[in-house]
Amino acid sequence: MLAIFTIKFMTSKFLYFAIGAGALVLFLVFWFVFFENNTDLNRPPAEGNIIFFGDSLVEGVGATIGNDLPSQASRQSGYEILNGGWTGDTAASALQRLERDVLEKNPKLVIVLLGGNDFLTEVPPDETFLNLGEIIDKIQARQAAVLLVGVRGGVLDDPYKQRFEELAKTKNVSYIPNILDGVIGHPDLMTDPVHPNDAGYGKMAERILPALRDILR
Repeated sequence: MLAIFTIKFMTSKFLYFAIGAGALVLFLVFWFVFFENNTDLNRPPAEGNIIFFGDSLVEGVGATIGNDLPSQASRQSGYEILNGGWTGDTAASALQRLERDVLEKNPKLVIVLLGGNDFLTEVPPDETFLNLGEIIDKIQARQAAVLLVGVRGGVLDDPYKQRFEELAKTKNVSYIPNILDGVIGHPDLMTDPVHPNDAGYGKMAERILPALRDILR
């Protein structure tokens, strides 16, 4: 009788131990996957280039030489930032040149500013954000960090706002909403209804600075 009791006791003890050990393993796996890995996703490697990737707002339409957005962000931050802008780019066309203009240049941080031309050419938002998500995935696959820069997707309402926020959260990237806020609609900061002048690009660079420094700290 004592032997049976002892066996049952030892069996129960073993089961409790196994359950506890299993729970600990699951917790450690959960912590590693959802916390450790997600934190590292947007922490850039020590070596590599900072690349500003986007459309005419990145290339610098409306700015004088040396006063485009990447150049001003570079001067204000003290970091060298390469200009990967291409006038007229949609998220789809940017995705097509991503390998050549970004991934082959050893990026450690890519600042992505796209979506304005998608809105102007009436690309469906689902398509726009699918392509933006793929751009981010390809950059992160190279172990580079991403700073996502948003634009408005409308005049009276902004269907892009929630989509940008959801994308940044899902991909675990830093995000700056509506980069043209406080710039567009101000004649003293614009060269045309869409493109800033030197002063306007300077304001945009100021908005990028805190997030840029936080990622690179």
